[in-house]
Amino acid sequence: MDLQTVKIEKPQDINFILGQSHFIKTVEDIHEAMVNTVPGIKFGLAFAEASGACLIRFSGTDAAMIDLAKKNAASIGAGHSFILFLGEGYYPINVLNTLKNIPEICSIFCATANPVEVVVADNGTGRAILGVFDGKKPKGFETDEDIAWRKGLLRKIGYKAA
Repeated sequence: MDLQTVKIEKPQDINFILGQSHFIKTVEDIHEAMVNTVPGIKFGLAFAEASGACLIRFSGTDAAMIDLAKKNAASIGAGHSFILFLGEGYYPINVLNTLKNIPEICSIFCATANPVEVVVADNGTGRAILGVFDGKKPKGFETDEDIAWRKGLLRKIGYKAA
């Protein structure tokens, strides 16, 4: 078995969700969930089929996000994994619970805009996602100034009342 990391290639501020599913209808169900949860959302999705034709299935509402999803799904190459890129200004917090409630979604590995490396195991016939490196290690504890910044950011982007 060969262990390796696969770097997610994306623009710095673009969020994505990486998960595992179990059925070909994942592509259509995620697409429907996205547009029903956030009308007008821009996204791209790719799903690595693990049996039959073993194709990378894809969908979305934004060509650039679809291309990112296809490229990264091919690099990861793990069966039944999916990767969903959100267009600028869209965040996982708005769709994550909806995705978790799709019956064929088994797990979510990460939902982030951070730099990510996916830990992949390859046994010669298939690949598995073992986990992810999401961002960097902690550098210490937040100070009062850091707390004020965090609270200000959440209010600035509209996730908390003023």
